[in-house]
Amino acid sequence: MQEVLVLGAGYAGLKAVRSLQKHSGDFHITLVDRNKYHYEATELHEVAAGSHSKDKIIFPVADVISDKVTFIQDEVVQVIPEKNSVVLKSDRTLTYDIVVVSLGFRSETFGIKGALENALQMVDIDTAEHIHHHIVNMMAKYRETKDKNYLRILICGAGFTGVELAGAFADERKRYAELAGVSENDIEIVCVEAAKRILPMFDDKLAQYGVDLIKKRGITLMLGSMIKEIKPGEVVYVTSQEDAAPLQSISAETIVWTTGVSGSAVMTESGFNERRGRVVVNADLRDPNHDNVYIIGDVSAFMDSQTNRPFPTTAQIATRMGAHVATNIVHQLKGEALEDFTYKALGTVASIGNTNALGLVGKAKVKGYPASFVKKNIVNKSLVEMGGLKELLAKGRFDLYH
Repeated sequence: MQEVLVLGAGYAGLKAVRSLQKHSGDFHITLVDRNKYHYEATELHEVAAGSHSKDKIIFPVADVISDKVTFIQDEVVQVIPEKNSVVLKSDRTLTYDIVVVSLGFRSETFGIKGALENALQMVDIDTAEHIHHHIVNMMAKYRETKDKNYLRILICGAGFTGVELAGAFADERKRYAELAGVSENDIEIVCVEAAKRILPMFDDKLAQYGVDLIKKRGITLMLGSMIKEIKPGEVVYVTSQEDAAPLQSISAETIVWTTGVSGSAVMTESGFNERRGRVVVNADLRDPNHDNVYIIGDVSAFMDSQTNRPFPTTAQIATRMGAHVATNIVHQLKGEALEDFTYKALGTVASIGNTNALGLVGKAKVKGYPASFVKKNIVNKSLVEMGGLKELLAKGRFDLYH
């Protein structure tokens, strides 16, 4: 019996397993993840803000896999393609005939001093929950000290994640104010961003709508502010690229880092030809150097032939990769030719809080409440794909009208 090993139960890996387990054949699947649950990574910002508990965006892996699959809760340390083996943190070694590497992302600091040590990361359920608990503690600290730095929530980066996080914080501003014993206007939410234009995936008009919406929600955008260092309770930045540009700083007792992500460090440890933890894969999603190694999701760089750049790592492309890999594995096990992966984004929607959003559905622009409606249905569609009807009914976003 052939052994198919899938590393990671995120969007890419779990979709591969759910698609593959539907096929008959003389093969067995082993799925490895450090958590016993799958979580909707696109909704981490709501857990960080306290808008939802983690239970709203997770479900047990065991609920959605068949008897054809063995699940192992462990952490991957290294893939050794030359030996068709994988080393786990528990010192256990697994062997495979085919492996799917879908190990997810980590925070990217770009070498900025103090970013890991002095800023809060948001890369999984635990770190998202930690952000929320930290904010609650800071509001209590303000009651004791009356130091307004405890009321300032500073987000490093105004990319997709940073903007959605800022919107979620704005939704919870009233609750934070009550915890601190102040008015809502005293809770300051700031995004520090090096670029002078945000939301580059949208045209100028739609991006400007997003900027206006962010400002309307009382969020301060510090564009053109390049972060140089994160000190305890302080972000140091410059507003000019000139060598002699003076250093400036802004203080806050809550500093969240959202400037970017890279693929899992395991990719480096395993000797893959990677850059920032991502491997440029073949058209069939295999590693260029190993015919039995598929690399998908956040650790994969699939090139867009039109731009000659990798497609952005999103839940949408990860899910599609997972389904495609399952098809190709069935072909490979039968000795058949593999199919090339093709990708065209169905659209992108960014939420700025629970009832406001903006984005594209196909080529159509959506704004405000209608965009929020679309965003929630995207989440529901993902739940169906990843967990089925049971998980949709249990975890779905049905607050479509408010």
